[in-house]
Amino acid sequence: MSFCVKCGEDCEESLNGLCISCWLDGRKLTSAPHHVDLRVCTNCGEFNIGDRWIKKDLLVAVQDAAADSLAAIRDVRVVNIAMDVEVKDEYVYVVTMDSTCDVLGYEAHDESSTIVRIKNNVCRRCSRQLGNYYESILQIRTGSKDLSPELREETLAMVENSVARQAATNRSLFITKMELVTGGVDVYLSSMSLGKSLARELSDAYCAEFKESPKLVGQTTDGQDMYRLTYLVRLPEYHVGDIVIHNKRFCKLIRVSGNGGRVIDLMDFREKAVRRADMSEIRLYEKSSELREATVINRSGSEVQVLHPDNYSTVDLRIPEGYEPGDSVRVVTIDDVLYMVP
Repeated sequence: MSFCVKCGEDCEESLNGLCISCWLDGRKLTSAPHHVDLRVCTNCGEFNIGDRWIKKDLLVAVQDAAADSLAAIRDVRVVNIAMDVEVKDEYVYVVTMDSTCDVLGYEAHDESSTIVRIKNNVCRRCSRQLGNYYESILQIRTGSKDLSPELREETLAMVENSVARQAATNRSLFITKMELVTGGVDVYLSSMSLGKSLARELSDAYCAEFKESPKLVGQTTDGQDMYRLTYLVRLPEYHVGDIVIHNKRFCKLIRVSGNGGRVIDLMDFREKAVRRADMSEIRLYEKSSELREATVINRSGSEVQVLHPDNYSTVDLRIPEGYEPGDSVRVVTIDDVLYMVP
């Protein structure tokens, strides 16, 4: 037990010889600077909070900037802040902060205010993106002369989705630009690692071959060589749903993955696995988009009777066990013989 040197009262806790009441009397517990500058990126709209650029609501960002500027004196801990924001104009906000403080277990309140000024800026990521900065190029090509619009849109959607996922945890990752070129598309990317991960992802998804090639583009200020990497992904001519030739058999390609693929033999409708090492031996026979439709006339057991799409003659076709045909079936002609495509 001690006593307060100011009021003479006995007290269990004291600060500099004063009881809590006397110590708090007229004392300013918190302070804030006259103003705080809150930087906002004019391109992406993110705010610079601390050392990070973050997507936030404007008023939330203003309050966070004000709270970060608040300082407490020694022996005082701020446990809660109630804020009142007065909008002067779209660039100036007056924030009054009512702070609940802990002083040796005792609760006290203090009020401070600051002016938050919005300052337009451009974050590092957008600065690079607007300046066409890139470290790698992903070249998407195909074994045929041109990359079909459907396959181009499919692969670019995969690229954009993958970049969006990775950028959620790493703001430095982005697509600088995309360019349509003869035979395919070039995607300019902000980092070498991003280019490599996308090349591997496309390679696994389509059993495609890919290779990388570096290019010296200059030197850093300390004399280190600077490189850009080009990742070439050459997609196969075939695609899921196409009719292909595998081991001299005509098959429908039903799946492709990083481990290989699976096909259905059109002669006996048996499913077979194809190892990745053997995928390069597959040859395209007919694209899925070019398959014909044949009208079903009748069904009997494991066969259906259809009208030939060319001469409208009646043709009996085998169908897989358990297959339920509709009003028409897709067909392909092989050596002048019509086959049903499941």
